[in-house]
Amino acid sequence: MAIKIFVGNLPFATTSEELGEVFSAYGEVISSKVVTDRATGRSRGFGFVEMETTEAGQSAISALNGSDLGGRALRVDEAKERRPRY
Repeated sequence: MAIKIFVGNLPFATTSEELGEVFSAYGEVISSKVVTDRATGRSRGFGFVEMETTEAGQSAISALNGSDLGGRALRVDEAKERRPRY
């Protein structure tokens, strides 16, 4: 079963492809996306990675949470469901 992972405190220069490469060391990456600002197109400093198996995702979370990427300590955790906006 797939697992969706939140990645925070990303360097603003990080691309979706680079994010996927970092996580691919821990298992099969289904998708990776750095969230960008609609108006400016600049990174908002966080993103999401979807991995094929829960085991690979948990391994990546354990290994990468607090690790350094581009001089910034990553915050890596299992993604939570969005609350509906009204």
